Amino acid sequence: MNKAISIETSGSIAVVTLNRGERRNALSLKILQELTRVAEDFRNRSDISCVVLTGTDKEFSAGVDLKDSDRWDVDHLSLDELRVIASWGPRMCKAWEDMPQLTIAAIEGINFGGGVVLAISCDWRVLGKSGYFSVPEAQIGIPLGWQAIPRPNTLVGGSRAKQIILLGEKIPSATALDWGLVDWVVEDGSAKDKALELARTVTKTTGVIVKMTKQGVNAHNNALNHLSSYMDIDQLLMYSQGGEAKSVRASFGASETKK
Repeated sequence: MNKAISIETSGSIAVVTLNRGERRNALSLKILQELTRVAEDFRNRSDISCVVLTGTDKEFSAGVDLKDSDRWDVDHLSLDELRVIASWGPRMCKAWEDMPQLTIAAIEGINFGGGVVLAISCDWRVLGKSGYFSVPEAQIGIPLGWQAIPRPNTLVGGSRAKQIILLGEKIPSATALDWGLVDWVVEDGSAKDKALELARTVTKTTGVIVKMTKQGVNAHNNALNHLSSYMDIDQLLMYSQGGEAKSVRASFGASETKK
């Protein structure tokens, strides 16, 4: 397993922690692949009823790793190879969304872009009160992909989903709670503790009840998600590899370096 990802289990609860140190939990291609495998492996764990996903005390994730050569230095690859690389983001989110176990994202500090998409693929979200969300993809020259658009649309409605995606503004914890992006806001440093408290409450019932309930709710809520988003891999490839998008990404990276 990638050293940036650790798993601890206690009874029927598992805690998955992402910690990339100086990379602010940015989602490289290797991290996407490993998080996907972790989620898919849980499908075979009948002994686990609830999975808590968390980051560090400063960040859940800084989003897609813009310095990841595996993801961006790809001009030499064929279209088929590019589509495989682009498929890992939606595959990861789908794996976490479809995991039989109830999933709770425990979030402290910043959560950007792909980290937001991953968090809203979980069933519940707990956010430390100083934490905030931001989805800056439009500002860095790529459309929001990973088959993500149906998820915020379901949680907050169409108008607010467009605000989140197109404005790229910071969404503080109070707003995230009011809009329905998160389910609980807690004191800083206690998001994981709250998630574990919820997990312990959930796992007082049998694992099969937890899993059947999640399956039933998701089957209704997500019925049309794939149908409405299946082309977003190709939309992402079409635009993100163009000269205009590369120029916007370079400009965004330069402005972030100066901060």
